[in-house]
Amino acid sequence: MEASATAADGAHETPLNRAISQKMLLVFVLGDVLGAGIYALVGEVAGAVGGAIWTAFLAALVLAVFTAFAYAELVTKYPQAGGAAVYAHRAFRTPFLTFMIAFAVMASGITSAATLSRAFAGDYFAEFADLPIVPVAFVFIIVVALVNFRGISESVKLNMGLTLVEVIGLALIVLIGIVALLNGEGEPGRNLEFTPGTGVPLAILGGAALSFYALIGFEDSVNVAEETREPSRGRCSEGCCWRASSTCWSPSRRR
Repeated sequence: MEASATAADGAHETPLNRAISQKMLLVFVLGDVLGAGIYALVGEVAGAVGGAIWTAFLAALVLAVFTAFAYAELVTKYPQAGGAAVYAHRAFRTPFLTFMIAFAVMASGITSAATLSRAFAGDYFAEFADLPIVPVAFVFIIVVALVNFRGISESVKLNMGLTLVEVIGLALIVLIGIVALLNGEGEPGRNLEFTPGTGVPLAILGGAALSFYALIGFEDSVNVAEETREPSRGRCSEGCCWRASSTCWSPSRRR
C-alpha cells in the first residue's frame, strides 16, 4: 500500500494505461453524478419526504460537497488507485483498518451495482419487454463487466456517450416541468409539503440518506487516478471539484 515510485512528470509510475484525458475525466465525473441513481431514487425520496423533496437533497448536498473537496485534496496528494483505503492507510498505518475500509467500499460497490441493475431490469427494460428481472439484471451486469474488462479507454468513451443520453433525458424532464408551470398545471405550493404523519426532521433525514446515494461516487473518480494523465498536477482534483459543483447544480433540476 506504500506509494510507488514517482515519474519525472510528477505522476506515480503504474503498469496501467493512462488513457484518460482531462476532458474525459470531467465527463466521467459528471456521468457519475448524473448516474442511474438520479433516475432510480428521485421517486423514492419524494415518497419519503413529500413535495419538499428539495430539503432532502439540500441536506445531502452539504455532506456531498464536504466529501468531494476532501477527496479532491487527497487524490492530488496521493494519486493512486485505492481511494479511501489508501488514504486511511497513509493516515493510520493500520492494516486491519485499511482492510475494513477496502472491504466496505467493495461491498458498497457490489450493492450499488445490484440495486441499479435491478432498477434497470424492472423499471426501464420492462417498458420494452416483459422478462424476469433477475436474468435481465444478470445479463446487464455481464455486459457492463465485459466493457470494463476490454479497457479503461473503451469504458470511459462509452460512459461519455451514456452521459450525453442522461443529460438529454434530464433536460427534457426540466423542459416539460417548465412548460407545465408556464401553463398553470403545476402546484408550486407543494414544494413546502411533507409526507403526512411523518415529522419534518425525520422526513428530511430519511430522504437525505436516500438522496446522498444518488450524489456519491467519489471513490470511482479517484480510483482512475493511475489511469489519468498527470493526476498529481490537479487533473483528478479538478474532476472531484467538478463533481462538487455538479452536485450543487443537480438538486435544483430534481424539484
